[in-house]
Amino acid sequence: MSSFIQIPEDAPFSAEQRVWLGQFLSNLLAGAATSAAAAPAGPAVPVTIIWGSQTGNSEGLAKKLVKTLKKGNFEPEVFDMGAYDRARLPQEKHLLVITSTYGDGEPPDNAAELYNWILSDAAPRLEGVQFSVLALGDTNYPDFCKCGIDFDTRLEQLGASRIFQRVDSDVDYDGPFKQWSEGIFSVLAPAGAPSSNGAAAVEQVETGFSKKNPFPSAIVTNYNLNGEGEKQTHHIALSLDGSGLEYEVGDALGVFPENPASVVDEILAALPFNTKTSVPLPDGGEADLREALIRNYDIGNLNKSLIQKWQAKSGSPFLRSLVQADDKKSWDDFCWGRDLIDLVVDHPADFTDAEDFVGVLKKLQPRLYSIASSPKAHPGEVHLCVGIVRYNTYGRKRGGICSTFLSDRAEGLKPGVFVHVNKAFRLPENGDTPVIMVGPGTGIAPFRAFLEERKISGAKGGNWLFFGNPYSATDYLYGEELAAFQKEGYLQRLDLAWSRDQKEKVYVQNLMIQQGAELWKWFQDGAAFYVCGDASRMAKDVDAALHTIAEEHGGLSKDDAAAFVNQLKKDKRYLRDVY
Repeated sequence: MSSFIQIPEDAPFSAEQRVWLGQFLSNLLAGAATSAAAAPAGPAVPVTIIWGSQTGNSEGLAKKLVKTLKKGNFEPEVFDMGAYDRARLPQEKHLLVITSTYGDGEPPDNAAELYNWILSDAAPRLEGVQFSVLALGDTNYPDFCKCGIDFDTRLEQLGASRIFQRVDSDVDYDGPFKQWSEGIFSVLAPAGAPSSNGAAAVEQVETGFSKKNPFPSAIVTNYNLNGEGEKQTHHIALSLDGSGLEYEVGDALGVFPENPASVVDEILAALPFNTKTSVPLPDGGEADLREALIRNYDIGNLNKSLIQKWQAKSGSPFLRSLVQADDKKSWDDFCWGRDLIDLVVDHPADFTDAEDFVGVLKKLQPRLYSIASSPKAHPGEVHLCVGIVRYNTYGRKRGGICSTFLSDRAEGLKPGVFVHVNKAFRLPENGDTPVIMVGPGTGIAPFRAFLEERKISGAKGGNWLFFGNPYSATDYLYGEELAAFQKEGYLQRLDLAWSRDQKEKVYVQNLMIQQGAELWKWFQDGAAFYVCGDASRMAKDVDAALHTIAEEHGGLSKDDAAAFVNQLKKDKRYLRDVY
């Protein structure tokens, strides 16, 4: 197998350019351009791809890579980590790992069992296995790409060797995926196929509306579901007429927001250079700095990477001490409740011009919202249930960029939208299967869609919903609709947890424990279990309640209860849409 020439990281090229140049020089020196066409194909090269995905991104990239491999002399296999037979791991020749990280550095649900096993003492030695890891993450979270990093580190510890170095991807994963896949092909292609069948084929032309080409959608309906009080949860209906976009219940809608113009103007007034100028945009082209900050750059999130770049341009002793200490708690404490405006005003930096300034900023990313409608019930529309985030910190009124955009700034506009397919959160194919849904707060969104879909499709299986919020009088989202579903016989059981209506707080997990015996009967009847909402607390508490029910009402030991829950996940009977 030919070696891949590594271009030094300090060479004056981008990461993608270094990979391309390394591949070009490797092929040139090896005479690959002529020998590949003349040489016999030989036996197909085995490649195994395993993916861990919470919302479908890693799965999509894995399947995209398989299509490319099949165009060459490769024998690819692709596995959901939850379905992968770990006994075959020591026999793998070429193992490619694509995984995301979510929550507080946690593996995706389908990857958790394999992740915990491979990090344990039970994992076997893996000499002879060649591997590479693509790690997906979000630099707004402190444990960026932790799951992929842990896989990469552990595989090496177990004796496996890298085909190509790990690539860590931020939210925009297309560029890193291209870099990673081309790097792999530069090594494997000489054995598997001409390189032209490999790296060049990774790029596929997209047609229609998508994340790269969002559909400008008119807002049809926009109102607050809550009663009187400070809490706001908006029901938002957007038009899909003429878009060609299709979705299924369980999918999410991506929405491209705009930053508040008032905050952008305050930033511009505090910058020490000429702001009446154009700047390059993250995806190419250029725009006026003000428009770019409103529509294209993230001004609402602070993270470690941004602060490190900012500190290099700033004389702030505080930022310097923060960067030098590199303490996780200190990072978290400083970033929480602060935005870019706080750096601009409180820790001025010496940027030479507008282009230098936007060079440290991230691209403004779309937000994903669980779809709250069935396309069969609302043809040509898509519905969202959006909690409007507002808070005061450090003497400023602040809010969620996308939620306040939809509630306060989107009137008369057509936000760019796209459908994010989530095959990991689908209704059972058999409509006779009972369904248990746990969705407090805005977690109700996909379950409104589920109930609409089950009603229209004539599903005969029972439906059980656990919903919760602080106060019944003001926070009963879609209460009238749920009552109608009950009256019509489509919602057999409805358990409501109002955490502030009485002295002792009551949450959905408390009601699950109370109804444990009946829940266990539903599981014995083959019920599928769904959870949507907060990942950090609610989803963990619900998971713990599920283990308790298996122990108390199933008579299982702690280990057997854990095995039961894991089997539910493997059988796609325990699915989560958590954030």
